[in-house]
Amino acid sequence: MAQVVLPYHANSAGNMHGGELMKLMDTAAGVVATRHCLCNTVTVSVDKLVFKEPILVGDLVICDAELIYTGRTSMEIYVTVNVENLSRGDIKPAMEGYFVMVALDRNRRPTAIPPLIIETDEEQKRFDEAKARLSRK
Repeated sequence: MAQVVLPYHANSAGNMHGGELMKLMDTAAGVVATRHCLCNTVTVSVDKLVFKEPILVGDLVICDAELIYTGRTSMEIYVTVNVENLSRGDIKPAMEGYFVMVALDRNRRPTAIPPLIIETDEEQKRFDEAKARLSRK
């Protein structure tokens, strides 16, 4: 997902509001979760949000989300945000975080989801890290 930062996304200093950015990240996580389980999903928790770079009015925000863990009814999505200065063309990491989503049935109750298909050692590593992180909650 990508969005140009407009004045109504920003505070009086011209920086994008953190809440606006988190909303965009939550939307990206929700799209990934819904595509995976093909049903309604809701955000249950957000973890380790790290702001790395200011985002200014006129910048392009690029949000990527990746499913890294599935449980029985929940899943964890890793969301990264890059910021592009459109006048210079440089791109920098701006924010990252983990979103836990739960799949809901038609009665808005948690429902089972398909398992994540892990194909690489890196995917297995991220899956194991997410499982450990979620077990500590």
